[in-house]
Amino acid sequence: MFACLFQSQTLLNQLREITGIQDLQVLQSALNVCLVQQHLSMYSGVDCLTYSCFYSRALEVSAEENAACMKRKRCEGSGESCSPADWIRQEDCPVGIRNVGNTCWFSAVIQSLFHLPVFRRLVLNYCLSERVLEKCKSHSEKRNIAFMQELRCLFALMVGSNRRFVDPSAAVELLRDAFRTSEAQQDVSEFTHKLLDWLEDAFQLAANGNNPEDKQNNPMVQLFYGTFVAERLHEEKIVSNIEQFGQYPLQVNGFNNLDECLEGAMVEGEIELLHSDQTMSSGQERWFSKLPPVLTFELSRFEFNQSLGRPEKIHKKLEFPQVIYMDRYLHKNVDQTHGRRGEVKRLKDQLTVLQQKLEGYKNYGSGPAKYPLADMLQYVLEFVTTKPTNVSPASVPTNPSVHTEPSSDDAGSSDGSGCPQTATQRFRSDSPFTQCRPPIEVPLQPAPHSVTEEELYFVRSCLQRWRAEVENTINELKASIDKVSQALEGMYSDNSLCQVPYRLHAVLVHEGQASAGHYWAYIYDHANKRWLKYNDVMVTESTWEELVRDSYGGMTNASAYCLMYINGKLPYLIAEDTDNETGQVLKGMDSLPSIMRCYVREDNRWFQQELREWEEQFCQAQREEAQVQTHTEKAIPEEPQNPEQEPNPEPVQEQTNEMMLTPAMQGVIFAIAKARQVFDKDGPEAGLIKAFHEEYSRLYELSQEETTPQQDPRLQHVLVYFFQNQAPNRVIERTLLEQFADRNLSFDDRAISIMREARSKIRLIKPEDMDMDEYLQWHDDYSMFKTVFAYLLTGLEQYQNGKIREALNYLAHAHQDNSVLLRKGEKKGVDQSLIALYRRKCLKELNENAATLFKSPDENDVAEAVTIMNECIIPCMHLMVRDSVSQEDLDVIELIRSCWCSYLGQDMDDSVQEKLSEFLPRVLDCSAEMVVLKEPPKVRNSPHDLCSRLTAVMESIHSTSVVTVK
Repeated sequence: MFACLFQSQTLLNQLREITGIQDLQVLQSALNVCLVQQHLSMYSGVDCLTYSCFYSRALEVSAEENAACMKRKRCEGSGESCSPADWIRQEDCPVGIRNVGNTCWFSAVIQSLFHLPVFRRLVLNYCLSERVLEKCKSHSEKRNIAFMQELRCLFALMVGSNRRFVDPSAAVELLRDAFRTSEAQQDVSEFTHKLLDWLEDAFQLAANGNNPEDKQNNPMVQLFYGTFVAERLHEEKIVSNIEQFGQYPLQVNGFNNLDECLEGAMVEGEIELLHSDQTMSSGQERWFSKLPPVLTFELSRFEFNQSLGRPEKIHKKLEFPQVIYMDRYLHKNVDQTHGRRGEVKRLKDQLTVLQQKLEGYKNYGSGPAKYPLADMLQYVLEFVTTKPTNVSPASVPTNPSVHTEPSSDDAGSSDGSGCPQTATQRFRSDSPFTQCRPPIEVPLQPAPHSVTEEELYFVRSCLQRWRAEVENTINELKASIDKVSQALEGMYSDNSLCQVPYRLHAVLVHEGQASAGHYWAYIYDHANKRWLKYNDVMVTESTWEELVRDSYGGMTNASAYCLMYINGKLPYLIAEDTDNETGQVLKGMDSLPSIMRCYVREDNRWFQQELREWEEQFCQAQREEAQVQTHTEKAIPEEPQNPEQEPNPEPVQEQTNEMMLTPAMQGVIFAIAKARQVFDKDGPEAGLIKAFHEEYSRLYELSQEETTPQQDPRLQHVLVYFFQNQAPNRVIERTLLEQFADRNLSFDDRAISIMREARSKIRLIKPEDMDMDEYLQWHDDYSMFKTVFAYLLTGLEQYQNGKIREALNYLAHAHQDNSVLLRKGEKKGVDQSLIALYRRKCLKELNENAATLFKSPDENDVAEAVTIMNECIIPCMHLMVRDSVSQEDLDVIELIRSCWCSYLGQDMDDSVQEKLSEFLPRVLDCSAEMVVLKEPPKVRNSPHDLCSRLTAVMESIHSTSVVTVK
């Protein structure tokens, strides 16, 4: 059981994200408890003639079963730290939907529909007359009615429930039964279409019971369905027919944005007549004749790989706007659009020619290597104008030592400038710039042996003229490209083609591959003008930037697969319910029909009872544990009271008040699982010894793994850090024993027995057997190590996001604390060169920003520049000088000093001159004051979090893209 539970860390993280619960027992329950609710049988044998009784009973049973289901989950999954607040809905917060096994797609679709007020009203007010019910004899009709009632109950709970999330099991099971399966995420598209078909059929019964074929009054058709005109050539004539569509499919491959997708979908080839032996080839055009109020685009991000014999996901980037104007795709604008498409084609052809010409200048040459033509001409000009030398190239010695540092024998001589001289001056081409340059005996650049003044004049004039011509041509090409690009961008932006705006309402996102993955939705909150992210039970406020990052695709394996737009000129789509008399907006329970209000109130009453029962069970469990603990302590002889004997010293604890499923805990539980047979055969002590050796061996092998830029094994466990730094065995063994004594492992009898055995052994450790000061110091070092890593990663993330000031603060702290660790041992800290490199980058960029602000005529900018110098740059410079400063750091410090010294003697206001005179001495003298760095905000430093962030940050550095850590 444990092997399955901990085989995939991703699964546990998903469970934690889905449930919002950190308790181990709740996560264990989530993996083992079946959540299936059999509601369909409730409808199969019901007499439709007694609809009112049938419906009332359906609501009653549904409320009872929903409450019973939640109660079972509460009882089975309750844990010591599982707070009732985790289950209670916050005020004005939307309700999440529980994932009941590969149903995240259902949550995404339902949430996007529910948060359309016009659709929500349709579902909540759905009702069939007894006359219509009498005619519903077929299984499909009864099933559709059952599904509609379950959806109605689900919507009512999402409106007025006190729960943070609701359970959709009943509605989901009806869908699954239709496919005779309970798994298969690859059928998500079929599930979604089936759901919409059932909704359409159910509304059809309510809209027109007499004529099922007439769908004019079906609200689903009116809301989600439109029509388009398909035109094609047939026997030299244009033939057109009108077709209906719901979710409009769009191809992603070959297109960069939504407009390009639509253009590709609307035009297949070109409609033109070609005579060739009485045969014709023709294309087809589509034009929207009627757009639905809710326009849904289905992005085809999956394709079948014939060579591999399996489906694959298309991760290509595809941009889409928040507002799209559909005028250019309407049949009524066909003539206007045709003319502009011809102009677009002409401009694109022109743009292609211009870009090809520009490319010829940027990558010039007949061989495999291409270079900018202007640079090549400049290089030839530099070669020609280099003065020839009298030294023959053959006479230059080819001694390999010319690239090495001076030997110790030569280091004693000096020319008085502080630069060592040698008999034969050696010069390193890769050494940093210094004030002492070696005397040049051989030209550093190739040069012609001899050039006459006439030749030099002729060649120079030609090269300069040609280079000027090339640069002018390049600039003209760039200007032409910009002009054509602007013309293309504005082709459809005039007012006549911006009359039909559609605003983005929801984006449905898939993360993963074609065979498996996770779904969530971004939905616009029209009332509060914000984006919300609906990820199963988690509902969080989001931003357009986060939506773009997760939805465009191309950067990660997450991308949008469905876009839902609504007509921007139809306010009723997003209008909330109002009171007929007062006109006030109805919220919560007030917006529900009376029968639905009763249903939700009953469910809330059940929920309150569950909370009371949970509290009683929790208190009882606490009392029982206290009794067991007291009994155990009485059975063991008491040792003399000494603070050093506490089994769990506070500084060592890395837990919070919540039960965290840390990597350390995972390893311990997995070791306990491996020791199951020994435990069952020989008892708790033997089981503890076996589990102890299993975990000890695993961590020792992990400590032998090579550290890479993307992975540091020390972050995964404190004992890996101890092994690599050769900590005393007594420190290692007690630390691991503390892991087995963790109270959070009390999830079954075997684990509880091993936990008690570990606590007993800890109590047997005497003061003379363990130096607690040494023990605590090792744990303090590891805590500082994680903090250094957290500062470093946060600084790099801030740097890549353009927050240079914050990044410098984190990196300065990281460098300072890391220096303390490295003085204790090479493996006790982080590679200092990476911290120093980005500290220099931040320092240079921040100094440039301060210098720019200081030259501004605005007093506020000048004050901001002074603040940057006093709070960030100068303290960091002082710390750099006091440490063992490198040449690269000295170069940056000298660059900063030179920058501010250049202001001396310049004309400036007296107040600005005074400010300069105040901080400039501190820039020049870094030893005159005590330096105190500003404390950075607290950072998260859990081992698993640091491991994932390290991988993301280092991959981002190598790919030069913005850091994104989930």
